[in-house]
Amino acid sequence: MIERAVILSTGDEITTGKVVDSNSNYLADKLNEIGIDLIAVLTVGDVPERLEWAWRSALELGDVVLSTGGIGPTADDLTTETIARLTGKKLWRHEPSVDHMRRLFESVGRVMPENNIKQALFPETAEVIPNPLGTAPGFRMAVRQSNHTAHLVVMPGVPREMKPMMENEVIPWLRLNRGSDKVFATRIFQTFGISESGLDEAVAGLIKPEEAKVGFRASFPQISMKVMVEDVAGAAEQRLEELSQRVRARVGEYIYGEGEVSMEEVVGRLLIEKKLKLAVAESCTGGLIGHRITNVAGSSGYFEAGLVTYSNAMKVGLLGVREDTLKSHGAVSEECVREMAAGAIERAGADVAIATSGVAGPGGGSAEHPVGTVCLALAAKGVSASRRYNFRGNREWVKLLTSQVALDWLRRYALGLPIGGEATIFRR
Repeated sequence: MIERAVILSTGDEITTGKVVDSNSNYLADKLNEIGIDLIAVLTVGDVPERLEWAWRSALELGDVVLSTGGIGPTADDLTTETIARLTGKKLWRHEPSVDHMRRLFESVGRVMPENNIKQALFPETAEVIPNPLGTAPGFRMAVRQSNHTAHLVVMPGVPREMKPMMENEVIPWLRLNRGSDKVFATRIFQTFGISESGLDEAVAGLIKPEEAKVGFRASFPQISMKVMVEDVAGAAEQRLEELSQRVRARVGEYIYGEGEVSMEEVVGRLLIEKKLKLAVAESCTGGLIGHRITNVAGSSGYFEAGLVTYSNAMKVGLLGVREDTLKSHGAVSEECVREMAAGAIERAGADVAIATSGVAGPGGGSAEHPVGTVCLALAAKGVSASRRYNFRGNREWVKLLTSQVALDWLRRYALGLPIGGEATIFRR
């Protein structure tokens, strides 16, 4: 029965800080979703003695050890041979894995180097986990310890290869071996416009500890709230929906989506539902809003144009912003972004447009327009809204937050909700 887990991340690139260990965060989240207690995360470099210590410690602590990395073709990929040495198993060659690797190389017109054969060697008793996206198969095996039997699961360190393997092969196996008839039903609420502490305070007392486990995660610029219910199949899903209704009733105005969904995906669905065509006029965000919108498959069905007018001359020439407006109010002004949005609608023949202009920093600020000053405007049939914000953070944060606010304005407009809090509303 698998109840406790250890995550083991290997690689000098992690211990030297050259690569951020995002794999462990992902695996921890997945373990939490299925109710397996994560008791430790070990990170170790490509040194045989340290690897052996880490594996020995992990197997003693957990019922299962999830490992990422160290199964490549090079000399510093030591995971498989370390496990073989530690468990006293010989390595055997898995011919289907060799054939798969050769086909991958042939598909890009290359001959497979012989050192890739190393990736098709596995300890005796190991069960191979196929990797359709790369040359490094994973494997799992049971290891008898002095006081219990532990399981190890070895996966690639490349996230795009590891994640499908985890979700398609490992998670179903973990669920099957949890040794309980209870299931975990989880719902994630994606929120924007409220802080993590504010969200915690807003839902305080809403869900009792015995009803469900509630957690929060800040992932700038949104805050996620997770509700997880443990019960038998059917009852867990029913209770989760009842609790979800309470959450929606309490903080629904801040919830823009449920599940692993982005703001741009939500906006795209709404624009399709409402049959609205969108245009974007950007200055300080430099095309980031358009980039996020077009990251969504099917965006050609509602996105008409993205105009990046960084200079004043382009604001005038492409969007029709009046020179008098720029002289009197400047480019970072509500007056300017309102004219930018109006120009985008007119030139693109769109139904709604959003416009941005600001000082992203780190330089360029002034007493009147300090770094982080951003003006937004939304124009649509019969209405024009604008607002000046004073954001904090570095250049990347200011741009990302501006794009998130802009998308949230579009979401609110499509839903008929108030736009921009203290935004100035004009009737067109």
